[in-house]
Amino acid sequence: MLFHPFRFLAPLAAAALLAACGTGGASNDRNGAMANDGTSIFASEEGQDSHSYARPLEARVTHVSLDLNADFEAQRMVGSATLDLEVAEDAEQVVLDSKDLEIREVVNGDGEALQWQMGEDSGDVHGAPLTISLEGAEQVKITYASAPGAEALQWLGPEQTAGGEDPFLFSQGQAILNRTWIPTQDSPGIRQTWDARITAPEGLRVVMSAEMLTPEGEMIDGEPGRRAFRFRMAEPVAPYLIAIAAGDLAFQELGERSGVYAEPSMLAASVEEFEDIEEMITAAEGLYGDYRWGRYDLLVLPPSFPFGGMENPRLTFVTPTILAGDKSLVSLIAHELAHSWSGNLVTNASWDDFWLNEGFTVYFENRIMEAVYGRERAAMLADLGWTDMMDDIEDLGGLTSPDTQLHLDLAGRDPDDGMTDIAYEKGAVFLRTIEETVGRARFDAWLGDYFSRNAFQPQTSERLIADLRANLFTGSEADDLGLERWIYEPGLPENAVHIQSNRFRAVDQAIANFAESGGVTVVNWREWTTQERQRFLEGLPRELDDDRLEALETTFGLNEARNSEIRFAWLKLAIANRYDDARDSAEDFLLGMGRRKFVAPLFESLMAEGEWGQPLARRIYAEARPRYHSVTTNTVDETVGTSDD
Repeated sequence: MLFHPFRFLAPLAAAALLAACGTGGASNDRNGAMANDGTSIFASEEGQDSHSYARPLEARVTHVSLDLNADFEAQRMVGSATLDLEVAEDAEQVVLDSKDLEIREVVNGDGEALQWQMGEDSGDVHGAPLTISLEGAEQVKITYASAPGAEALQWLGPEQTAGGEDPFLFSQGQAILNRTWIPTQDSPGIRQTWDARITAPEGLRVVMSAEMLTPEGEMIDGEPGRRAFRFRMAEPVAPYLIAIAAGDLAFQELGERSGVYAEPSMLAASVEEFEDIEEMITAAEGLYGDYRWGRYDLLVLPPSFPFGGMENPRLTFVTPTILAGDKSLVSLIAHELAHSWSGNLVTNASWDDFWLNEGFTVYFENRIMEAVYGRERAAMLADLGWTDMMDDIEDLGGLTSPDTQLHLDLAGRDPDDGMTDIAYEKGAVFLRTIEETVGRARFDAWLGDYFSRNAFQPQTSERLIADLRANLFTGSEADDLGLERWIYEPGLPENAVHIQSNRFRAVDQAIANFAESGGVTVVNWREWTTQERQRFLEGLPRELDDDRLEALETTFGLNEARNSEIRFAWLKLAIANRYDDARDSAEDFLLGMGRRKFVAPLFESLMAEGEWGQPLARRIYAEARPRYHSVTTNTVDETVGTSDD
């Protein structure tokens, strides 16, 4: 997943969690994820998943079989989930995660009714435990329906799509939202294979993050006007990676094993933007081993998708805000592709170790960009990432804040609290520092072997350290590096490697010259790349007078910038200076997409500007909120409030 997150708190006190679990809930010392050899990787306090009610050491979900109807009128998924279980000898029940699910029936593999109980809802993102008495069963079938407001699912009306004629559905499961439409053990450490049969109205194509067995769907006997689509994921994946979308979708091949899905009116632009994908896949394989998922396809979603991209296996979901027309934002695709190794192949066992997904992926992404587009472009991206990291450290309270650690303790908090640039950028800087310590050749050899050794398994910081000490470092290298300090202590160690772009030196000089003179002739905008333009706008003094802002806007057309990163950087600057001529641009931008990376900071900036910005923020949000995914509204509600407040 790629986004610059906006943090928000949803506290879950430990006592409240235990009370919600009751007799059917999970005690923290029983939570656990399993490695492929059947052993628990949660032998220590470090690895326990405080965000799941599951007790997998007693009964663990190994396979999920979905048979669901996408009911667009009721905005619900309705049908059944059949779960295959691995059951300990003395286990009497299985505990699943759920949130707002309407459970209608639970039976065993022979169709015989089983007793079940829904525990007390936690009142926050964690939902409630669903406890099923097994009575010797190793398979359970749950008939159920999701709630109309299920947080993982967004149902769009035709007017919210590019085509304007058909509705659209998509899911976003990370971190723990899939429990709102699938009753399973919703922990990243409990990997599961899965298959699905999804029915949808005629004319809509259903796609999922799996092998598509019936790409065009099948007619259903006795149900005219509906088609059934079948899918299969043969490799065990973290449950948050089960993803679905349905709508008026066209498809075009990009290469022998890649292609792009999009609404018909967006397909040509998407194909042009992503035409280098096969070269990226080849570069990634050359770095760290074979691509293990068969196909790598992309799905360009409607603008309300809350993230830049989501690395769902075989089918990356992406925002249309990266369609810049010049491939300047395709590092996002490199990022999601890299997740096919770091995150999907080797996955953080709990959200406390989210950095194991994202830090490795940012590092890998940058190496792909270097291989395909050159060392200087990769250096610019890494340098921008360093700035983002330093800004995040300041926002989190400085170098002593515990939230600047790589390994976190998120018990009692929403896992989204850990999705900061620390996980992404500090994690990547840590790996670059290891690379400099041992040399690129040794590091690359280790990393390729690491992905192979740990393929299709969950991972913890503790196990990573053991792997590094056993398979990479020699002598005192690990201790000299400060290995444990990097992972378990806050701040940024002094030996952190900061990759700096040579091309940014001229940009930084232009920033100083413009700040002094206000003359746009010092700005070499036309010759600059997107990354240089970002550096310029983000590096300008936070206080500029209207004359300087007007000179920038009128010369470079910033209010109408097609490139979303440039538009965002400009609007942050304009709002901070209460520049009236940018108000319409801000409104159009915020109403036109729902990507949280852009939406949340802009609303925060508007609200910080008192009487100038707050009325505008509230008016825009009242109109935009119904268009946004819950991932975005859950954040912005904390800043702007809702119409009910």
